[in-house]
Amino acid sequence: METGNNKYISVAYKLYTVDKDGKKEMMEEAKTDHPFQFISGLGTTLEDFEKNIDPLNKGDKFEFTIPAEKAYGEYTEAHVYELPKEIFEIDGKFDEERIVPGNVVPLMDNEGRRLNGTVVEIKPEIVVVDLNHPFAGADLLFEGEVVENRPATAEEIQEVITMMSGGGGCGCDSCGCEDDDCGDGGCGSGCGCH
Repeated sequence: METGNNKYISVAYKLYTVDKDGKKEMMEEAKTDHPFQFISGLGTTLEDFEKNIDPLNKGDKFEFTIPAEKAYGEYTEAHVYELPKEIFEIDGKFDEERIVPGNVVPLMDNEGRRLNGTVVEIKPEIVVVDLNHPFAGADLLFEGEVVENRPATAEEIQEVITMMSGGGGCGCDSCGCEDDDCGDGGCGSGCGCH
């Protein structure tokens, strides 16, 4: 891998979701003192996010929208599941502390892939879980400023590759889902990441 094509980029931004009615809601903010950082060309961010940021220079301001279909896809009812309540038991007792509507819970599919789901409803024998990405169905509006944009060092590139291969954790994987319909878990959240 050539390091000349990969850039270390950090940005301060505000992320808004924009629904079909044009309603805008701020979802995330990365401030200048704790910017979102990534290495371009490694596939850790949404393609359109990187395309918009990569050509900019340190200090440049930006504002762009990524449509839902190029971000986290449309919201799909097929990704809402009714799961048996017993899979949420610890030592034979239902986990009432963590399994509450609105909480994001880690799950695993039958192929061993990690997924995150949002608890929608708890019924007597069933927990309804939504595996859609939290930003599914929304256009993403990014407003911000480039904090840094320079060639990445070989060490920085290797660090990201190590994290992506499971050799380290960045702790910022909000989706965690590796299903193409859910956003390809990568390092990051709505901050342009899968």
